[in-house]
Amino acid sequence: MALKATIYKAELAIADMTRHYYQTHNLTLAQHPSETIERMMLRLVAFTLCADERLLFGKGISEDSEPDLWQHNLSGEIELWVELGLPDEKLLRRASHRAKQGLVLAYGGTVVDKWWKDVQKGAQELNNLTVVAIKADESAALATLCQRSMQLQCTIQEGQLWFADNQQSVVINPIVLKAATSPLFTLE
Repeated sequence: MALKATIYKAELAIADMTRHYYQTHNLTLAQHPSETIERMMLRLVAFTLCADERLLFGKGISEDSEPDLWQHNLSGEIELWVELGLPDEKLLRRASHRAKQGLVLAYGGTVVDKWWKDVQKGAQELNNLTVVAIKADESAALATLCQRSMQLQCTIQEGQLWFADNQQSVVINPIVLKAATSPLFTLE
C-alpha cells in the first residue's frame, strides 16, 4: 500500500521590498512521504522568492517531468521552472530549454559546494538560469516553523528573507551562485 502525502496549510504574507510585492497567499503543501520537512519548507522559500498569483507547486519529487514549482503564462508557456536540491546538468538544461527562466534552490550543507563545482561550467552557459544556495543551519532553523496549519510572514529586504510566526523568526541569507541574465527576482 502506497503511503499518502501529508497536507500542510500555510497562510504566507509576503512583503518583498525589492520587487515591491505585497501579498498574502493561502497555500496547500503536500509533503511527499519521502520528503523531509526541511525540503518542504524550502519550497516555501522558493515560492516566496518568485511569488506570483500564477506560481504553482508541481509534483516535484514524485514526478520527474514536473518541477517543484512552476509558473505558466496565459497562453500556457512555462515562464518559470524551479528545482530544489542538487539537480544534474541534464535537468538544468531541460529546465533552461523548457522555460523562460529557471531557478535552482540548492541545499544540503557541504555537498552543495561539490555539486556546484561539478555543474558550474555547464550552468554558466544557461543565460536564463539562476542558482541560489541555502545554508544548512538556516534551512534547519526554517523547519522549526513548520506546523500543520501555519501563519507566516516573510519580509525580503537587502538580500535577506525574514520568516516569522507568532513565536519565533528565522533569517535566510540566500547565496547567489549564478544569476540569470534577466532574473525574475534580485536579492540586493
